[in-house]
Amino acid sequence: MAFTLAPDATGILPDRMIAAMADAGLILPEYPFVESQIQPASLDLRLGAIAYRVRASFLPGPDMTVAQRIDELKLHEIDLSDGAVLETNCVYIVPLLESLALPPAIQAAANPKSSTGRLDVFTRVIADGTRRFDMIAPGYHGPLYAEISPKTFPVLLREGSRLSQIRFRTGHPLLDGDELEALHEAERLVDSDEADLAGGVALSVDLSGEGSDGFVGYRAKRHTGVVDVDRRAGYTVGEFWEPIRARPDRSLILDPGEFYILASKEAVQVPPDFAAEMVPFDPLVGEFRVHYAGFFDPGFGYAGAGGQGSRAVLE
Repeated sequence: MAFTLAPDATGILPDRMIAAMADAGLILPEYPFVESQIQPASLDLRLGAIAYRVRASFLPGPDMTVAQRIDELKLHEIDLSDGAVLETNCVYIVPLLESLALPPAIQAAANPKSSTGRLDVFTRVIADGTRRFDMIAPGYHGPLYAEISPKTFPVLLREGSRLSQIRFRTGHPLLDGDELEALHEAERLVDSDEADLAGGVALSVDLSGEGSDGFVGYRAKRHTGVVDVDRRAGYTVGEFWEPIRARPDRSLILDPGEFYILASKEAVQVPPDFAAEMVPFDPLVGEFRVHYAGFFDPGFGYAGAGGQGSRAVLE
């Protein structure tokens, strides 16, 4: 089945077009997609059966494949068929079950899933010949790999586990400043009367503690048990997290090397015809990562669909 785009098409490809790409052979899964793998504007990527422990993180660079670099840097192999534990502060490379055969008009970007980011599992996608993590060039034909490095909790993974997601785009979908201001005027992207739209929509951390428990977030515990990434709602918060209470002066000092989960002060809504991405670093704010999972799906918190805006989770 042929896959076609209008000559002037620009934007993030939605779920129906992702499914059409797979039908046309532009996305090549080793096994058929599973339920909910195709999201509203992204595709979850599944781990393959083998993980390679490597000496260091790497990019293959031009004219080199990831497999060639693995051969140079691997320490040992781990079979994920029946599940295996990946230890903290080690680097692993796992071939993914999805490969790509993109046309010249389509490129892609990857990002950790929100559930991955909240476990402090540093993961990013690598392609053959690339000079950048998480970026897939237009027209790329070849396999995909996940680099995985748990930072706080040892994690149990298996073949088919989904840690990353990928978005496909065509043209130049990023709004300029005037377009962003017009969209905010029409849709009110955040519930602030003084929204900062310089270079994007700025979000701040909620340190008020105005909820019934007075909590503003959580700090990860050290030396915990193993977390099974495929086990949903199967753990108590206290096993892995300690709550952070609001201070009278509404401040919070972040200890280096510690992992925190906080919420934005602003409630965010994304109109159904748009998607959003959060920038992981801003040197004008601080030299630290403010989140792992940056994709906001179309309709996130949208008031027109019955929502009232949703808080962004910052890791």
